[in-house]
Amino acid sequence: MNIFNNHIRLYTTAGLFFLVLTFFTAIKPALDNQQNNAPLPNTQPLSGDAMEGKNIYIREGCVGCHTQQVRNVAMDKMFGTRPGIAADYAHMKRISIWVNTATLMGTERTGPDLTDVGNRQPSKDWNLMHLYNPRSVVPQSIMPSYSWLFEIKETPSDSDVVVSMPEEFMNGQTGKVVAKKEVLQLLAYIQSLKQAPLPEATKPMDFLYKKEQKDITADSKKGGSTVDGKALYAANCQACHQENGEGLKGAFPPLKGSKIVTGNNLELYVDIIMNGYDANPSYGAMAAVGSNMNFDEHKVAAIINYERTSWGNSGKKITPEEIKKIMDFVKIKIAAK
Repeated sequence: MNIFNNHIRLYTTAGLFFLVLTFFTAIKPALDNQQNNAPLPNTQPLSGDAMEGKNIYIREGCVGCHTQQVRNVAMDKMFGTRPGIAADYAHMKRISIWVNTATLMGTERTGPDLTDVGNRQPSKDWNLMHLYNPRSVVPQSIMPSYSWLFEIKETPSDSDVVVSMPEEFMNGQTGKVVAKKEVLQLLAYIQSLKQAPLPEATKPMDFLYKKEQKDITADSKKGGSTVDGKALYAANCQACHQENGEGLKGAFPPLKGSKIVTGNNLELYVDIIMNGYDANPSYGAMAAVGSNMNFDEHKVAAIINYERTSWGNSGKKITPEEIKKIMDFVKIKIAAK
């Protein structure tokens, strides 16, 4: 064949064949995928600081240890309310015309998945402490410290964001830990990671290999509950208040021996769980954990009963029915403000 004897014709034909094949196997499917998978209607665009924080997240190598993908298996349910879909990633744009975005979905789970971490751990103080010294809030953490994103000042200015870091995690340094602009931008990106709800008419994919769960409503009528208060505490409260309930001095208050925990002001107690708390200047502000995680009266009652009967506390147990009345009252009070 003459084509094999003419190198110009051979390479031209091979080149054209390669370009046509590339278009139909790579470029066209990618364009179709972009066209068919728009961002979900409730997706919030990244703010300017969050966009810069995304670049810092990539630069610091966070993508190497953290994923942003909830697989459709039951073990991933702790990372989101539903399995991930293609539309969840439609907003991931190129960094620039010359630079593609990093694979934010990730490939390793050396650290926990961050798909819904903005809801799961929205505390600004906790996140800053975690970035400065992860062992300060998670003793078993193997995450490296990002202390270069902070600075130590003897006398911070009024505009500085001071991190409530216990002395034992200061590595012998004196002064106050102050967050630089970079880490605040990184925090803005981390807190923006929230799994968007699907449109009302869309049913999410089921998680596979789910374990059967008992009907907690039926059990509660008999005076019991299958909700595990200890597990709920570990998943939602332990990071700040610690497993022993003693909190962190100067950062998060203790629940052990707390008058709020063991007292009779249930309205305040439920309000704090559902809507957060920021009235004590000695500690960091608490996020609205209950509202963010859609707690019902059964879960709130389970957490309260666990906290009231742990670490030497001896508070009176309560029922989901009591909590339901208080939750309804708190909602009315909040709406009236």
